[in-house]
Amino acid sequence: MTVRKTVLPSGLRIVTEEIPGVRSAAYGIWVNIGSRDESTKVAGASHFLEHLLFKGTKTRSALDISSSIEAVGGEMNAFTSKEYTCFYARVIDNDLPLAIDVISDLVTSSVARPEDVDAERKVVLEEISMRDDDPSDLVHELFAETFYGDTTLGRPILGTTQSIKSLTRNSIFNYYKKRYLPQDIVIAVAGNLKHQKVVDQVIKAMSRDGFLDHPKSDYNLRANTLVRKNSKKNIGILNRKTEQAHLFLGMPGVARDDKRRFTMGVLSAALGGGMSSRLFQEIREKRGLAYSVYSYAQQFAGSGFIGFYAGCNPTKAPEVISIMRDVLHDVAQNGLTHEELSRAQGAVSGALVLSQEDTGSRMSRIGKSELVYGEIMSFDQILKEVSEVNSAGIRALADEILHAAPTLAVVGPFSKRSVFDRVMK
Repeated sequence: MTVRKTVLPSGLRIVTEEIPGVRSAAYGIWVNIGSRDESTKVAGASHFLEHLLFKGTKTRSALDISSSIEAVGGEMNAFTSKEYTCFYARVIDNDLPLAIDVISDLVTSSVARPEDVDAERKVVLEEISMRDDDPSDLVHELFAETFYGDTTLGRPILGTTQSIKSLTRNSIFNYYKKRYLPQDIVIAVAGNLKHQKVVDQVIKAMSRDGFLDHPKSDYNLRANTLVRKNSKKNIGILNRKTEQAHLFLGMPGVARDDKRRFTMGVLSAALGGGMSSRLFQEIREKRGLAYSVYSYAQQFAGSGFIGFYAGCNPTKAPEVISIMRDVLHDVAQNGLTHEELSRAQGAVSGALVLSQEDTGSRMSRIGKSELVYGEIMSFDQILKEVSEVNSAGIRALADEILHAAPTLAVVGPFSKRSVFDRVMK
């Protein structure tokens, strides 16, 4: 398997991974624009635009776009995060030229008709309502808002009902034209392919409407960005009549360019990455207080956090938080056992390898790596980094971050924060 990269004069990057022996290929366009790049006036525009680009181009209707891929048994979709947006399709290898043409068309040549903006506005508002009806999802948004405050990282990716209603066709279209530039785009392709042939096809497809003629500038979207916890609040509560209390406890972590991100990944896995993790054992296995217990670490440019989730009976919420804090304090003081460290390293390494068994996952890995880090580490390099995480590194990182004042987000039947004040001191 071979990873190759070509950079065009416009700054557009094309990365491919040739995987002999498979009969599929995945094509993705990764745009270095997400919700953290929005002003308050266009909050939610990145995600709205992700929807809108599928509504039609100068040569294809929305039905043309969807039916062309589905007619060959392929699949396509898109997603938006805090820092990037991705449009992708996965097809059999013979249909890769079609996928390249269709996905490139909607990214370079959207028309964003006013009637499409109005129609898709309703869809996005329904998506916001769907998220608000899912407390296990909503608690993560509440944590970001509580932790980062009124900053671009603290605002929801979907925007708010008010901001989506106020977005106009002109504001969205101008955002599209100003932000979707070749130098901020990575094309990622994985599967049964030949690099140069793909490059030629991409150049042809992405040249529509003079898209590749944009001059490359020295503008660096998030150069030297540093975002710290930006809220005086340490508890955020959303009062909902739910059967469970949904809890998310977090604290500052490491930024995406921090070399300790591999150590953070192992630490997170040991604390809440599976059934053998410390929090799962203490909260679910030993005490039966929750069904779902997990942790994850999130890294951004200039910031990051690690957080711990549990869903439990509302009357048990303070007890669950107290157990979380006791576990984190113990690991901060004493580190992990040799067995925990070994298990966590195996879990991280194994999950990485098993997650890369299809062309879509391979495409995502090389596309995100090139966009976020500017380099694509080989599996051997990543596995080596994970294997070199040691007890001293875990202890030092845990001592630094797990002693920090935590932030708590709670969605459940609570009208006052006083029930959590004691366990958060």
